[in-house]
Amino acid sequence: MFEILRKVLSKATAQYADIRYEIKKETRIVFNGRELFHIGSNSTDGFVIRILKDGGLSSVAFTRPDDAETAVRTAEENAALMAHRLKKPVQFARTDVVKDTFLPYVDEDPRHIPIDEKLQLTQKYNSIALKHKKIATTNIMYSEVIREKHFINTDGTEIREDLITTSLGGLITSKDGSVTQNVRVAAGGSHGFSLLRNQEEEFEKKTEIVLNLLHATPVTGGTYNVVLNQDLAGVFAHEAFGHFSEADLIEDSPTMREKMQIGAMLGNEVLSITDNPIIPQQLGFYGYDDEGVKARPAPLMKQGVLVGRLHSRRTAAAFGEELTGHCVAEDYRYAPIVRMGNIFIEPGRNTLEELLSMLGDGLYILDHKGGQTSGENFTFGAQYGYIVKGGKKTAMIRDINISGNLYHTLKNITAAGNDLVLSKTGGCGKGQVNIRSCHGGPHILIQNVVVGGI
Repeated sequence: MFEILRKVLSKATAQYADIRYEIKKETRIVFNGRELFHIGSNSTDGFVIRILKDGGLSSVAFTRPDDAETAVRTAEENAALMAHRLKKPVQFARTDVVKDTFLPYVDEDPRHIPIDEKLQLTQKYNSIALKHKKIATTNIMYSEVIREKHFINTDGTEIREDLITTSLGGLITSKDGSVTQNVRVAAGGSHGFSLLRNQEEEFEKKTEIVLNLLHATPVTGGTYNVVLNQDLAGVFAHEAFGHFSEADLIEDSPTMREKMQIGAMLGNEVLSITDNPIIPQQLGFYGYDDEGVKARPAPLMKQGVLVGRLHSRRTAAAFGEELTGHCVAEDYRYAPIVRMGNIFIEPGRNTLEELLSMLGDGLYILDHKGGQTSGENFTFGAQYGYIVKGGKKTAMIRDINISGNLYHTLKNITAAGNDLVLSKTGGCGKGQVNIRSCHGGPHILIQNVVVGGI
């Protein structure tokens, strides 16, 4: 394949070009309640070429090798048109020339597991909740996405890498009279089918929670001190903070660039946030991004101070900052954009019991349930929680939304737990879908959070 890609790039006359070829294999098995709604596999492949010419950057995706020459010509013409309309020419930060094959460790390669076995496992987990009378329905899916990638550029880099992602989970819904509740359940990751085995306890736990929610008390709206669990802490790190760490989202906003200056004291001194895509066996793990840049840890906040951001080769040059290896595409149909890998709040010193004791009276809120951001303001739903009195959990609560301002909240995070957990399944819809976008954190204590309710 590399020889074919070299021949394509040899037709380019620009100062820089790269091309990525991928084979994408997908398998999905879906149960709606007891009904097998979908089962199937498919394999597709294609190319995306990028041309940097005279300061203009263009990309073209195509699927037939016979279209390569036309794609190169079209990309060069489009780059030239772009160059005439840009106030500032596009430049790429310099990076190492690499020749490598990166095939991460996989414990039970799902490509070697029969689809019958995948079906049986999905049906087994789906049936756990359905044994209970007050479970109204389920929506449980097995998903497998494999990207077999080849990348080369005119600098001489040649990289072969596989990304293997498996997940099994979905939604469990309970109903009692007019009351309906649901929770999400998930297992998965990036290092093999074995991650999906022996997950009965997780499905049983989430079934118990969704049944208990039928009798939980709707939360009373107000302003509370709260402890968020690892999942919600990670969602905050990703949605409220992380996107403003992606250089391409703030580069054209003078207001955000002013607020997100390196060296600005944005958070409480207990708060540090990092994006590290090279943590082995985590969901967001990869060796090289889709520009052929070696992935590396990117400290973003240290003790409340903004110390870094995430970059592509273009944005690193535009900001005059170091490369991070965070330019990722959904698949062969897209040119890459700046994306998070494994973003997380770094662990502190406190146990959960200590955080609840420090909280005193307030709310303990667990697991995300949708949400949105609007500029520097955010609103997240939570699946469930507990009223905390005197540092002890008491009644279960439901119908919870938390909202706030990013910068106020960063200051109001006053303690972090010692129990970092990274998500088993991910997802981010910034422009393209990134199923491997991973978030996490320890339990965190936040002062003065607005909680919506009755």
